[in-house]
Amino acid sequence: FWLKAAWLEACAHGAADCRSLPGVARPANMATARPVVSIYKSDAPAEKSGTLPMPHVLMSPLRPDLVHYIHTNVSKNARQAVSVSPKPGYETAAESWGTGRAVARVPRAPGGGTHRAGQGAFGNMCRGGGMFSPTKTWRRWHRCVNVTQKRHAVATALAASSLPPLVMARGHRIGEVSELPLVVSDGLESITKTKQAVEVLKKLGCTEELERCIKSRKIRQGKGKMRNRRYTVRRGPLVVFGEDKGIVRAFRNIPGIQTASVKDLNLLKLAPGGYFGRFLIWTESAFKMLNKMYGTLKSGAPMKRGYTLPRAQMENADVARIINSTEVQSVLRPKLEAPAAVPMKRNPLRSMEAMTQLNPYAPEAKEAEKKRQEKGSAEVKKRKAASKEYNKKHKRGPDTFYKTLMKAFEAKAQADKKDDAAEEDEE
Repeated sequence: FWLKAAWLEACAHGAADCRSLPGVARPANMATARPVVSIYKSDAPAEKSGTLPMPHVLMSPLRPDLVHYIHTNVSKNARQAVSVSPKPGYETAAESWGTGRAVARVPRAPGGGTHRAGQGAFGNMCRGGGMFSPTKTWRRWHRCVNVTQKRHAVATALAASSLPPLVMARGHRIGEVSELPLVVSDGLESITKTKQAVEVLKKLGCTEELERCIKSRKIRQGKGKMRNRRYTVRRGPLVVFGEDKGIVRAFRNIPGIQTASVKDLNLLKLAPGGYFGRFLIWTESAFKMLNKMYGTLKSGAPMKRGYTLPRAQMENADVARIINSTEVQSVLRPKLEAPAAVPMKRNPLRSMEAMTQLNPYAPEAKEAEKKRQEKGSAEVKKRKAASKEYNKKHKRGPDTFYKTLMKAFEAKAQADKKDDAAEEDEE
């Protein structure tokens, strides 16, 4: 969310015209970054001693993906080789008992009289055995990182440090800081006392930031607390200087504060953890050196052979304005209309909803019919009475058609029975 909040502001570092879009007219020129940066006096931080033009490197496009990738790989180059010892699990004279004893053929500890005797050894599935695939020191611990990519990442991190939304989103307390980037006169490089350095930082508006770093001091989790790195502290401002005249000694004992030479800027310090937006404090000479080191998009980088600052993918970051402009909309094809949906046909005799559309009275008729069929209703009683009356009139017991028909066969059936009885008697 914090990246999106500052994305439009940061991406607008390039030219604000639409020259890269075909068919889009070029609007009037407008400022996309602050043209000058104020310089504050080191002995009186509330006063300004002059201004400097904004270096082009601080208007580079933001590439958080590149910063995270480069930081991940560069940070691996400080690792030391580590592995387990090859001896654990194999420091016993175990031998297999062979076959014929109804036990596994795994090597077994020698001896007797103890629980250890006869126990499995060596195997990774055995208690006290060696591990499977023990780690070795000849891993690929380090990574080769493209130099141009590293320079692009540093340029992106420097540009992000000049945007207050990204600096605040990273956790820095800069509510009392006058402006970003914060540039102080070269008198800051000559400070040799920590007390003077803290006083200057407080006058620059960094009091809340210093308190945040001091309160964040906690004991490290894990075994690192026993290895000369017992405490962890949040990262505070990074003071970038041109020449060390005592500034490193003055700032080195302030919690969270780090110093770096402008000629040795490192992504690990500019974007701790792989996230750009660190609060930077520049000295005047270091700020002037940025243009000499990185130059412009046209001139290239004088102090970096074959390098040119990254160019923004979009010269105008207002995407909605570009898409909705008359020039773009005039060359677009008309919007395709969705085909008309054909409704599914339903049988009204099975679907009451379909029947209702054809006959709005259908639900009421169904309900009325249901009531007529209920037991004890007047309709049922009337129908039963009519049935009884009909049966009484037309169905007169033995005179029914069926019974009259069956009487014709009764005489023959009785005669057959008499014949059968006579035959039985003769026998």
